[in-house]
Amino acid sequence: MTGLPLILVFVLAIVLMIVMISKFKIHPFISIMLISLVLGVIAGIPLVDQAQADGTKISGLASVIGAGFSGTFSSIGIVIILGALIGSILEVTGAALKLADMVIKLVGQKNPVLAMELMGWVVSIPVFCDSGFVILNPIRKALVQRTRESSVSMTVGLASGLYIAHVFIPPTPGPIAAASTLGIGDNLLLVMGLGAVCSIFPLIAGFAYAKYIGKKVKADDEADSSEIVKTYEELIQEYGKLPNGFSSLAPIIVPIILMALASIFAMAKVEGGVASLVAFLGTPIIALAVGTVCAAIQLKGAGKMGEFYDICNETLKTVGPILFVTAAGGVLGKVIAASDMVNYISSHAEVLSTMGIFFPFLLSAILKSAQGSSTVALTTTAGIVAPLLPVLGFTSAIQVTLVCMAIGAGAMTVSHANDSYFWVVTNLGAMSPDRGYKTQTMNTLVMGIAAIIEIAILSFIFH
Repeated sequence: MTGLPLILVFVLAIVLMIVMISKFKIHPFISIMLISLVLGVIAGIPLVDQAQADGTKISGLASVIGAGFSGTFSSIGIVIILGALIGSILEVTGAALKLADMVIKLVGQKNPVLAMELMGWVVSIPVFCDSGFVILNPIRKALVQRTRESSVSMTVGLASGLYIAHVFIPPTPGPIAAASTLGIGDNLLLVMGLGAVCSIFPLIAGFAYAKYIGKKVKADDEADSSEIVKTYEELIQEYGKLPNGFSSLAPIIVPIILMALASIFAMAKVEGGVASLVAFLGTPIIALAVGTVCAAIQLKGAGKMGEFYDICNETLKTVGPILFVTAAGGVLGKVIAASDMVNYISSHAEVLSTMGIFFPFLLSAILKSAQGSSTVALTTTAGIVAPLLPVLGFTSAIQVTLVCMAIGAGAMTVSHANDSYFWVVTNLGAMSPDRGYKTQTMNTLVMGIAAIIEIAILSFIFH
């Protein structure tokens, strides 16, 4: 099957998957894998690998499913495990509470959601949003305890800030690749500057939605109002003496610095032995491994190194379900990519080209919702739109940069079950999938609309 019927089947499949998870309480892993399998069969993906006359090979459905599952593990599996391990150690030593105290002193006790959103926005400039959420989640949880703010509000606020920088601001790979494809790769300073400007409306929208939805939805880790909740002082007494600020910050800030340095070296096209070492240390897996070493040193300083084995064991038990559901989402995205859907959308792009700045936004949003990856949506849409820039009337550097921003806005609209970030946010935020749709999915829709409104205004000014 191909063309419009395939797109309609995809929409029905997503609706069915949501119903299976939320209404019939079928486990997300089983629901996503089953929908992926059925969708792959309907889409006409061959059941087994096939060799063509020219020697190329078409992957069978089993191979596609295997590649989607393993690909997710290879890209983010170890990152989630190490990040969660760092978070567990920060909680055991009391460092998470120390970090929460530092944030409160910086922004005031009345603005924890805004603090988490802005912190996420800054961190996600050099760091992937998935990794950033895993790294900052211990601070979010500690701030919930410290301020009694809604856990859902804090989760949505953090997820918002991370996602906005992820799709708008280099050196995140998606915006860099899109800018290069659109012909503004040598003008990344303009892309970064406009990315920061175009973050304003979605940051406001994300903050407002986080505050709103926190009153409507509760997370599993939210304290019941009838429970006796420990005061911050009582929590501190349980730990005895909290670690100092530098020791508490090192497991989080060191990986961020390493990843940022690698991105800077790559942007500057630095070569040589030092550049290779920085690139190695700046890969998320190695950077978080260094952060884990910093956390282990902190654990030893607290005299709790004997608990390290149990901490690792409990962390793996907690992370396991997250990894498998996330990998299932990767399978769904891979099945969509292997079908003819993306080719069909690309070949009919000219129908939408009369929409001006809204065309790249809508196309990117369709691709994002269809296959799950913001980076894929950014790069694919940029490739489709680049030849059409003169037709759309976007010729100057600032106009083309706004097209890049519109693609980024679409690439966040929307995050749902085929997006690994959806599962990272919902699982680490202690929410079931149906609450994830009310929070993460709806929030990305709100932010995407807010972003394209701002971009449309800027496009009108600079047209």
